[in-house]
Amino acid sequence: MEIKVLHQVMEWNEDVSEQVRAVLQEHKICMVNVMGSPGAGKTSLIVSLIEKLRSKWRIGVIEGDITGQIDAERIASLGIFAIQLNTDGACHIEAMSIQKLLPLLPLDQLDVFFVENIGNLVCPAEFKIGESLRITILSVPEGDDKVEKYPLMFTETNCLVLNKYDMLPYFDFDEDRVRRHYETFCPGAPFFPVSCRDADSLEGLCRFLDGQIGAAVNGQ
Repeated sequence: MEIKVLHQVMEWNEDVSEQVRAVLQEHKICMVNVMGSPGAGKTSLIVSLIEKLRSKWRIGVIEGDITGQIDAERIASLGIFAIQLNTDGACHIEAMSIQKLLPLLPLDQLDVFFVENIGNLVCPAEFKIGESLRITILSVPEGDDKVEKYPLMFTETNCLVLNKYDMLPYFDFDEDRVRRHYETFCPGAPFFPVSCRDADSLEGLCRFLDGQIGAAVNGQ
């Protein structure tokens, strides 16, 4: 019985996700679902990407947290439209939550908005939210075994960002191990080693995002 109920919930979420996607396609907006563990650097990466992309694209952010609004305040201080979404204990964001927020977003004034999902390597991967693109962040201090331990997160994604790459010399971290298993789960998918302290390291990821945002804006 429990499996049946879960299946029904997932189907309902898929339906709402498609409704959200249709609204965003109508407004030619790219929504980027940013997933990763607590402390992986999701907010810092979003801030760095804003600085690199804001001269070309109109950007907004939905900050997902169990409680509080620290990250949304940080984004808003940059002059970027930000909404705080608190799940009050839920370990992921669902499509219905995004659907309820859409009327609050200035959709005609956005080209892209980032959704920072709840810090978790399990639940967020299971729930689509109408996104155009999924980014999974893994940071060097987390360890090189996470791709093997949480395969769904590293399968249900469009690219993997290896964050805090500047810390690689200080940790026993096997980058080849990560690349090898990620390639098994997502053959040919982009892989970007980055450090938010090194703007140049973000160039490849920004080019990738630029292409994805451009496709959405042009209705492709």
